[in-house]
Amino acid sequence: MASSPDKGRDRTIETGARHDAGLSDRPEIEHYTQRVADEELKQCLAAAGAVLIEGPRACGKTVTAQQEAASEVLLDVDRGAQDMIAVSPGLVLEGATPRLIDEWQTAPVIWNHVRRAVDARPGKGHFILTGSAVPPDDITRHSGAGRIVRLRLRPMSLFELGSSTGKVSLKAVLTGTPVRHPTADLSVHDLARLVCVGGWPGHLELSVEEALRVNRGYVDDICRADLQRVDGVRRDPDRVRRFLRSLARNVATCASLAAIARDVAGPEQASMTGHTARSYLTGLERLMVVEDQPPWAPHLRSRSRLQVSAKRHFVDPSIAAAALGAGPEHLLRDFSWFGLLFESVVIRDLRVYAQAMGARVCHYRDHTGLEVDAIVDVAPGRWAAFEIELGLSRIEGAVRSLLKFADRVDTSRCGEPAALGVIVDGGYGYVRPDGVSVIPLGALGP
Repeated sequence: MASSPDKGRDRTIETGARHDAGLSDRPEIEHYTQRVADEELKQCLAAAGAVLIEGPRACGKTVTAQQEAASEVLLDVDRGAQDMIAVSPGLVLEGATPRLIDEWQTAPVIWNHVRRAVDARPGKGHFILTGSAVPPDDITRHSGAGRIVRLRLRPMSLFELGSSTGKVSLKAVLTGTPVRHPTADLSVHDLARLVCVGGWPGHLELSVEEALRVNRGYVDDICRADLQRVDGVRRDPDRVRRFLRSLARNVATCASLAAIARDVAGPEQASMTGHTARSYLTGLERLMVVEDQPPWAPHLRSRSRLQVSAKRHFVDPSIAAAALGAGPEHLLRDFSWFGLLFESVVIRDLRVYAQAMGARVCHYRDHTGLEVDAIVDVAPGRWAAFEIELGLSRIEGAVRSLLKFADRVDTSRCGEPAALGVIVDGGYGYVRPDGVSVIPLGALGP
């Protein structure tokens, strides 16, 4: 992000009135909370004819898109626009550009018309499409390659929420800048609240109790309607809920689908096949409410065998808490699960910051049991490894794991790590004599 406000400042910007030549009037947005993805959206519009912003429902796609859009059509609520698409889809694309087409997946036919319009018009940045679900594959829909670029939007990071100073920049860490930061304590009570409330923009003005109620409703919607909507398959809502609860219990672990299926069935329920479990997970992935963390495959000097299982994560750990009906007080009584959710919060934030520089966030695990929680891989030969720990007393063990891992990596082929770091809940940010950085989450930013 080109210019990021510090913690404590007003993190909103005023937006001026814009001409709207759309089929539906767009209300003027008085305040907007800046997102790390804002600059990326501008870059995408400058590079391609259309940008597709994807992300889970309620993560802020529409409002983010409206900061750049000059006109809009909201397909999920505008019945007239839906009727027009059936008769003359091209008319829906007419309007000042960039033209926002919100929830495009409700009328998938519009995809090919956007692609053709991009081909026919000179220049870049004609359309912004937003979608909270991936429609079924359709052989009549062109991939959009070379015309439509994708931008993933996730719930807000702690920096975007104003709960991190952002003074320890992930980008700077990956370029070798030493970590130095005064104490940035997030109390365990603050962390428990942040985990359970989540990074949803609509929660910014809600109390904790109100936010938890909305999150439980979010999970209810997934169980009752959303999963069926995305693939047309009718499922027992209670069974979907048990699947979500199993994922929540196994968050930030490499639990297999077979283990999750057994957990869903339990001693008294009908068994769940691997095929059924896969269909549930695929549906949740298309809703973009789960986002597993892929394994990293470096070249190794040792004979250790790499494990290839993904780590289970929701796009925001608040979904895991809501699926199990947990509030902040539950996390404070179960520090083991709290630690897993803390790891999931950090992975969410790392993904937001890493995406801004074209990086991906993976994990490492081998057959000896050695694990590294997060590998930020920017490009061949440029990467950093992080352990994530809730509790300063766990730093020493995390450092030993990182150094052991670094010794196994064949740096002649993978390159030297740009950084090794332990991300913790509080304390100071500094570089240890052994070269490992200690980074408080309340200081981490893009």
